[in-house]
Amino acid sequence: MDFIVGLPRTQKGAKLVELYISRIVCLHGVPKRIISDRGSQFTSRFWEQLHDSLDIKLRFSTAYHPQTDGQTERTNQILEDMLRACAIQYGTSCDKCLPYAEFSYNNSYQASLKKSPFEALYSRRCRTPLFWNQSIWTDKIQDAEQQLRIVWENLRVAQSRQRSYADVRRRDLSFKVDDHVYLKVSPMRGIRRFNIKGKLGPRYIGPFKVLEKKGEVAYRLELPPSLSGVHDLKKCLRVPEDQAPLEGLEVQEDLTYTEHLVKIFDTTERITRNKRIKMCRVQWSHHTEAEATWEREDELKIAYPALFASQPT
Repeated sequence: MDFIVGLPRTQKGAKLVELYISRIVCLHGVPKRIISDRGSQFTSRFWEQLHDSLDIKLRFSTAYHPQTDGQTERTNQILEDMLRACAIQYGTSCDKCLPYAEFSYNNSYQASLKKSPFEALYSRRCRTPLFWNQSIWTDKIQDAEQQLRIVWENLRVAQSRQRSYADVRRRDLSFKVDDHVYLKVSPMRGIRRFNIKGKLGPRYIGPFKVLEKKGEVAYRLELPPSLSGVHDLKKCLRVPEDQAPLEGLEVQEDLTYTEHLVKIFDTTERITRNKRIKMCRVQWSHHTEAEATWEREDELKIAYPALFASQPT
């Protein structure tokens, strides 16, 4: 079951515990463990107030491991879409729709459960206002039915949209032991490890040998001693498409390399409040045309004067 609760603006730990006890513990008992992200409200305030009174183990989620709280993240996205639609429909009184949104979501079919959350929890279908006897309807019940229909339709649209987003880039990838793969470097980790940011930072390093397959999307790689600080269990994101040619690439000992301007595709002017700035769309060595970037023309003239020698001044 999923719970939609209006939180206080202050987000005090005591108030969070009060809501948790009244909305979850009183209805379903004390859980053995709670899976959450590493937000401060769960690692400090929330946990400190519960730890002394309840025997609960807190499990933190790990990046790139959707089996921990991936379902929660997806649920939150759908609920946000539902509540956003309610805010557009009802404005400042949208907080009154929270019970209806919760009721509608918990009585909607879930592909992972093959049934609704309510039916999975209570082993029976929930009786809804949509099936009540029309002879006993009141204005309040009719208003509730209308809001339920709107929320239900918003849920269906949100689920369809989220599924289409995921299906666009979803690909079934699988590697075998002894295969060689490239390791993607995230922007922040690339800056810390290679001390280079932006277009000059390496996007992929390797190739590295696959030693073991762990689960469906995680692989253990054979990393060199220079990357001893990097965890050797990595998630398979995707196969890099349209790879740029790597002939002539000279990689330094710290796994960095120097790039040079190869070609200028287009020029334009960007107008600010008090001046015009000429920009050039350029391709860099060991990158494809799709990865071309916009750079200031005056800076390129200083770094690569030969490319602009034939242009009239």
